[in-house]
Amino acid sequence: MIAATAIAVSVFVAFQVGIELLNWELQDTAENQLRADSRVLATNAERAGLAQVQLPPYPGSGRLVRVILPDGSTRTPVGQPALPPVSEHAGRVAQGASADLMESNDSDGYFIYTLRAGDGAVQVARAVADDSPITRFGSGMLLIGLLCVVGGALVGRTVARTGLAPIDRLTAAAVRVAHTQDLDADIPDEGGGEIRRLIQSINDMLAALRDSRQAQRLLAEDAAHELKTPLTSLRLNVELLIRLDRRGTLDSALPAESRTRLLNDLGAQVAELSTLAAELTDLARGDVSDESTELLDLADVVVTAATRARSRVPDIEVALDVTSVWVSGRPAALQRAVLNLIDNAGKWSPADQPVQVRLRAEGASAVLEVDDAGPGIDAADVPRVFDRFYRADSARALPGSGLGLSIVQRVVDAHGGRATVARSARGGALLRVDLPAAAPPAPIARLTAGEDTAVH
Repeated sequence: MIAATAIAVSVFVAFQVGIELLNWELQDTAENQLRADSRVLATNAERAGLAQVQLPPYPGSGRLVRVILPDGSTRTPVGQPALPPVSEHAGRVAQGASADLMESNDSDGYFIYTLRAGDGAVQVARAVADDSPITRFGSGMLLIGLLCVVGGALVGRTVARTGLAPIDRLTAAAVRVAHTQDLDADIPDEGGGEIRRLIQSINDMLAALRDSRQAQRLLAEDAAHELKTPLTSLRLNVELLIRLDRRGTLDSALPAESRTRLLNDLGAQVAELSTLAAELTDLARGDVSDESTELLDLADVVVTAATRARSRVPDIEVALDVTSVWVSGRPAALQRAVLNLIDNAGKWSPADQPVQVRLRAEGASAVLEVDDAGPGIDAADVPRVFDRFYRADSARALPGSGLGLSIVQRVVDAHGGRATVARSARGGALLRVDLPAAAPPAPIARLTAGEDTAVH
């Protein structure tokens, strides 16, 4: 419709301009012819005299001539139709007031050109041409314009449908994905320019959604698998206690020592489930935490995490060698990552060998190293150390969910750092974390008792 309207407006403007140009051209041609004929007649009149110049008989069509004598009378050829009376302006030309005059008498339908000749003037007139050629020209242009409008509408529709066909297919594909929840079928990459980039962007979005769905499925499957074992053990122990209590044989079947051991096992299983649920919640949120980023001394975070590790497992011994290194990060998330590193090392380190924790500045990075004197990590297990729920065969008998180092990896990535694993000098595992260091805060100036004291 826009194309057809634009063509219609263009044709109308072209029609009006064409008519005006044709009228102007025809009028200009007629006036030039009148001037030429008048000059010929004036030349003959000056040679033979206005009263004696020979005026040829009127042929029945074409130009009309008239001679204006000095006394104001006129001469016309025999049989020529009467011309309108000599106008006042034409009379002045005959009297010598001006050299020539072009007049258009619309009421009588004549173009009359008056030219001074001798003591009078000569006039040549031509009837105003009929407008049939102009009418035919306009009709032709109107017909062509209508054909152009129809053709433009058809071409515009074809071009619009062709250009929008990929959009229609894209819309249908998006509706299909929304209704079927099928993210596996990519949209065909067709078209060009912006449409091609749009399709590629949507395909990238579908790929990201597929990865997200796959990650959710794996998380759910792994969580169900990891929760099954402690839940089964907890259920069996609880059912045993309930069955013995209903029979009234709880005291006789379970001596005090066995009952205490069973209750301790129940408490450990509940604690293991609580830890696993908390770690699953952290992973499922998809973000480190909602806490804001702040400038902090990583040494304080490491010391706090080591203190918590000692309180949770009194048997663990942690040897600290830390220096002040400032970073920009989330305190709780970083403390959780350091605590997981120490807990992981504590499970492997022998009772007489402490977990060594070192923190130092190295170039533009804050380097944290945690190593133990355990058996180390097999080369085959190194690539999967930070995978969620992954546990080496040698760690199956130890407590844990396989999520601790995965949380460390996620926290470090969120802070723009890097986590790696290697063999320590003591033969155990060496876990290293590199975080971008930040400039320490400026000292705070405090005025006391009239003097300046710098407080760091």
